[in-house]
Amino acid sequence: MSSNKTIILNGRFLVPGSLKPVLSGYMTIEDDLITYIGEDKPAAEEGVLSVDGSRLLFMPGLVNTHGHAAMSLLRGYGDDMVLQTWLQEKMWPMEAKFTGNDVYWGTALSVLEMLKGGTTTFLDMYDHMDRVAEVTELSGIRAVLMRGAIGLCPEDVQNQKLAEAVEFARSWHGKADGRITAMLSPHAPYTCPPDFFMKFVQAAHDLDLPMHTHMSETRHEVEQNVADYGLRPVAHLEKLGMFTRPSLIAHGVHLNDEEIEILAKYNVGVSHNPGSNLKLASGVARVPELLKAGVKVSLGTDGAASNNNLDMFEEMRLAALIHKGVSGDPTAVPAPEALLMATEYGASSIYLANVGRLAAGMKADFIAIDIDQPHLLPHSDLLSHAVYSASAKDVAHVWVNGKQVVKDGQCLTLDEEEIRRKAQETFESLLRR
Repeated sequence: MSSNKTIILNGRFLVPGSLKPVLSGYMTIEDDLITYIGEDKPAAEEGVLSVDGSRLLFMPGLVNTHGHAAMSLLRGYGDDMVLQTWLQEKMWPMEAKFTGNDVYWGTALSVLEMLKGGTTTFLDMYDHMDRVAEVTELSGIRAVLMRGAIGLCPEDVQNQKLAEAVEFARSWHGKADGRITAMLSPHAPYTCPPDFFMKFVQAAHDLDLPMHTHMSETRHEVEQNVADYGLRPVAHLEKLGMFTRPSLIAHGVHLNDEEIEILAKYNVGVSHNPGSNLKLASGVARVPELLKAGVKVSLGTDGAASNNNLDMFEEMRLAALIHKGVSGDPTAVPAPEALLMATEYGASSIYLANVGRLAAGMKADFIAIDIDQPHLLPHSDLLSHAVYSASAKDVAHVWVNGKQVVKDGQCLTLDEEEIRRKAQETFESLLRR
């Protein structure tokens, strides 16, 4: 008898990429792992918790590979603006006022939204990262965390930011029962001088950690990189040594064929943020070409200030739709590929080998959506429904690392009422400062 064993009965399970992408049957979880998934009913055991899956669709937890969680406090604060103006006139002045407490409540608001919406792993690049880690530990979510660093400052401030990034990674990598891992993250080639960027590369070697940065988000940024350094961003980062480390770049909207080849050569992942890129009019990334070249493409929401939600179902749907529209090819990003981008490819992009799939031996990070609803009927193709019809609001239950963290739409680990109140109070306080 095991009190840490759960069996899902009569469920339907999404297994994209397999011969049978929608499997009807059973799944067993022991401690933090999936130990069985299949059509044959496991033998009955006394004392095992059972979950009736008959009205539910189970799928891997969604993996959000790029964001700034605390920016949920700035949701709706600056809309319908180009990226550089939005950053310089609206975001950066407000973010300069952020304290550790502000970051805590902004992150708590985002984590609450993500968990309730079926996201079980998120990547976060920001400041006051100890407070982000505290929320992560408390909430039960899985996260890849890093102290993002902008290098447009005196050398002593640069060195302080680098020291903070290294100290955070040393303190938190592998903590919270292994749910927290760390990366090193210079903000972007246009905000980090080459010498500063190279110090992060060296630190990543010293700590044996992957790297993450924003890159080629706007056409202006690419042109500026050529003007400043004589190279497009991909060649520039290659020269600075970033790709000697396992790497993930955010956005990658403006890439040429040669740059796609270089990313493929170094196995660099691209976090595709379709909602944010559309809202900021940054453009549409060349995702079909990236996938064809063998580049790992995952999905991210970016911050809630440029999205303006953290609904990964919406990102899946956008990723599946916009590339059809831009290319004129309805097969450009089919539904199974969009689902893989939001799950398995995402986990792989942030170097989590045992997350992102429903299979024996994988971490028990999974979600259940209520498919007994008008917009998810008839049950013709449930994988199609997950990508084209579902939304974050359809998520009924969420498990991370084998523990249930959302039940019947309610978060079990966070005080939702307090977080809603504190988030509103914090925003109002920021406006007064």
